[in-house]
Amino acid sequence: MMQMTMENNSSVSEFVLMGLTDQPELQLPLFVLFLMNYTATVMGNLTLMNLICLNSNLHTPMYFFLFNLSFIDFCYSMVFTPKMLMSFILEKNTISFGGCMAQLFFFLFFVNSESYVLTAMAYDRYVAICKPLTYKVIMSPKLCCLLIFSSYLMGFVSAMAHTGCMIRLNFCNSNIINHYMCDIFPLLPLSCSSTYVNELMSSVVVGTAIILCCLIILISYGMILFNIIHMSSGKGWSKALGTCGSHIITVSLFYGSGLLAYVKPSSAKTVDQGKFFSVFYTLLVPMLNPLIYSLRNKDVKLAVKKTWKRITIKFKCIC
Repeated sequence: MMQMTMENNSSVSEFVLMGLTDQPELQLPLFVLFLMNYTATVMGNLTLMNLICLNSNLHTPMYFFLFNLSFIDFCYSMVFTPKMLMSFILEKNTISFGGCMAQLFFFLFFVNSESYVLTAMAYDRYVAICKPLTYKVIMSPKLCCLLIFSSYLMGFVSAMAHTGCMIRLNFCNSNIINHYMCDIFPLLPLSCSSTYVNELMSSVVVGTAIILCCLIILISYGMILFNIIHMSSGKGWSKALGTCGSHIITVSLFYGSGLLAYVKPSSAKTVDQGKFFSVFYTLLVPMLNPLIYSLRNKDVKLAVKKTWKRITIKFKCIC
C-alpha cells in the first residue's frame, strides 16, 4: 500500500546521493577514514553491550540505559554509513525512493529515541545523587522499562510523522540530494509541491522534543548541582561529579553537534557546512559514546578486566 502511495505521489523513482565531497583526491582517504570509524563504532558498541550483559555488577538502571544507548548507536550507524561509504567508491551512488524514505524513517527513529534515552539517563543520575536511599525503589525495573519503551515510542511517532509528510510530497524538480543520506532538509528543496506542512511539522515536533528533553536535563542537573553544593565532604563532590561526567559529555556532544548542523542561516553556502557538522553527530558521537563511558567509568574498567580474565582462563583450558 505504501509502495503504491510513493509511486503515485512522485515522478522520481530514485535519488542520487552526492556524498560528503565531490573532490576526487579526497574520496579514497575519506573512505578509509570513515571505514575505520564505522568499524570502531560497531565494535565499541557491541563490546559495551556484551560487557553489560555478561557482568552481573553492571545489571543496574544506569547500565540498562547505557545498554540501550549503545544499541541505538549501533543500529543508528548501520542506517546510513554503508551507503555513505559507497559514495566514495561509486561514480553514481543511487538510492530508490522507497529506500530513501526507509533510511529517513530509521534515521529519525533512532536519533529521536537517543535524545529521549539521554533524558531518561539524566533523571536516573538525579535520583542516584539526590535520593540515594530510595534509588532502588524509585528506579525499579518496571519504571526503567517504561522509560525506555516511552523513548522508543516517542522516536517511532516522530519518525512516522516526518516520513508520512515526506511521502505525500511530489518530487519532480530534481533527484540529486546534496548530502550523504536522506534527511529532511536536503530533500525538501527537491519537491515541486508545497513543503509548508513539512516545515511546520519539523518546527513543532523537533522544537517540542528539544525543549522537553533539554528542560528535563537542565532541571535534573540543576537539582544535582544544588545537592552537590550542600554536600559537606569533598569525597561526595568527587563521586557525584564522576557519576555525571560521562553523561554531561555525551549530552553536550549530541545536542551541540546537532544544533550546529541544523540551527543555522538558510543559504546555499551553509549546505556544505551542514554536511560537515552532521558528520559529528551521525558518525563521531556513536563512536565516542562507548569510549567516554569506558575510559571514565571504574565499573566498566573492572568488567573489562573480569571478562578478559575469563576469556584467558577459557583459552588456557582449551589449549
